[in-house]
Amino acid sequence: MYVTDKILPELPAPSNSKGVVHWLKSNLFSSPVNIVFTFLGLLLLYKTLPPIIQWAFIDATWVADTREECLGEGKGACWAYIGNRFGQVMYGFYPPAEYWRPNIAGILLIALTIPLFIEKMPRKVWLGAFILLVFPFIAYYLIHGGFLGLSEVGTDKWGGLMLTLIISLVGIAAALPLGIILALGRRSEMPIIKSVCVIFIEFWRGVPLISVLFMASVMLPLFLPEGSSFDKLARAMIGIILFQAAYVAEVVRGGLQAIPKGQYEAAVAMGLSYWKSMTLIILPQALKLVIPGLVNTFIALFKDTTLVLIIGLFDLLAIIENVLGSDSSWLGFFTEGLVFAAFVFWIFCFAMSRYSMALERKLDTGHRN
Repeated sequence: MYVTDKILPELPAPSNSKGVVHWLKSNLFSSPVNIVFTFLGLLLLYKTLPPIIQWAFIDATWVADTREECLGEGKGACWAYIGNRFGQVMYGFYPPAEYWRPNIAGILLIALTIPLFIEKMPRKVWLGAFILLVFPFIAYYLIHGGFLGLSEVGTDKWGGLMLTLIISLVGIAAALPLGIILALGRRSEMPIIKSVCVIFIEFWRGVPLISVLFMASVMLPLFLPEGSSFDKLARAMIGIILFQAAYVAEVVRGGLQAIPKGQYEAAVAMGLSYWKSMTLIILPQALKLVIPGLVNTFIALFKDTTLVLIIGLFDLLAIIENVLGSDSSWLGFFTEGLVFAAFVFWIFCFAMSRYSMALERKLDTGHRN
């Protein structure tokens, strides 16, 4: 028997347990059933992928001034259809001469957000608070105008991808803190607070979002004083925030229940108050556990913004379906518009998903075998 008191160096993995060949054997050819499904999948790709590539790229028309230039035998997708209406796809009915205003708001948001991803960046908390509490007002007054010489552009003219991003970002930023408060309230030992939170959460989770938007647009004005007006976009955003907060609350509640009871007892033993124990010990652990659920909820919110069409707001998909689709000068290219919208939604949803995975790996403190 060989015995040593020295730490031996790590040995490389066996040659037969790594590499492309090992991956193929383990994932695609590990059993007869997997082999059959692998060949069926390859056959499906062979039948569908080449025609799609031919239509979308090889035979596609990228630059054209009229629809006639896109028509003809053997021609593929007409992406010029999107290019000629790109401003409307991005900004809806926003005046073209004022495009620089939402552009500046977007660039400013990106510039403020980038430092949050730098690990050694100081005062991140203050920067995050500025983005959440101050920047929305700056962006609103910049895009809406009506002061300091900026012409007023009503929210009825907002649309396209700009409107989709505004509704999504505001909905996510407002629904998360409200959902956390509701989750804490549902676990409260005070009967009144717990009952109010339970009723609120179960009510909003039991109503379809399309009904919420319809009620916010049609019914809410009936309860306002006569002669008063309430912005349609604001009504929609309030409904979306309340609806989404109920789902966020249930996700966060799952994280709170997953925290061992010993963590609560340790906070009490240290003499921490309820809010200090929650903000310093419990919530950080709970939110780390529910990152996948939260991101899934935010992705659902991003896609559900397409429902605002029913109350007369034209987001990205609505612009393509109802405005570009009815343009007599570019009839016949509705498929290209839907493919473009699907690609844009996929890019944003995929980016959120990948970032959540990176955040999970960064915050992972569990033990791995």
